[in-house]
Amino acid sequence: MGHREDLLEGAKRCLLEKGYARTTARDIVAASGTNLASIGYHYGSKEALLNLAFLKVTEEWGDVLTERPDVDTDGGDGGPRLPLDQFRDAWERVIDSYGQTRSVWQLQMEVVSRIDQDPELQKALAGPQREGRDGLAQNMLGIDPETDPEKARVAGLFCQALLAGVMVQWLMDSESAPSAQDLTDGLKAVLEGRVR
Repeated sequence: MGHREDLLEGAKRCLLEKGYARTTARDIVAASGTNLASIGYHYGSKEALLNLAFLKVTEEWGDVLTERPDVDTDGGDGGPRLPLDQFRDAWERVIDSYGQTRSVWQLQMEVVSRIDQDPELQKALAGPQREGRDGLAQNMLGIDPETDPEKARVAGLFCQALLAGVMVQWLMDSESAPSAQDLTDGLKAVLEGRVR
């Protein structure tokens, strides 16, 4: 790896260990084995490097969560797999990952709290946020953004709002935070209430 890649990897480690606000340029240099001048040369500023590192961390986290284990596409009885089963399975992956990815969840909450202070960060997150919605719609609800973009958009907004709320609950009190089954049962209750 060259200095550019080393800096990015070092910045990602620093973000997960120290957070956004507490990471200094010297921390990144120490973690990457590079020098201070490399940050400006390759990224323009520490903030630009941290913004990119944050996007890479969340992208990698999303890739892990959307990797599906080998699952039957049918419901086990020869019938099609139900959307609620896919929803529950996706949430099981998210919640089961909490122990290993708590630092990513904390980092996301910290970055969200900085949005008003950092217009460049806000701009950097806009595109990936939209892509994330599509990924959530597809992986949690089986809605293909290519086939039905508007349905994927609104479903992705729903999943994104739910994900942020679940993150907060798990960070605040993991003992009473929702399980995948709780979320699935809650969605069922909402849908059943609408039908009545």
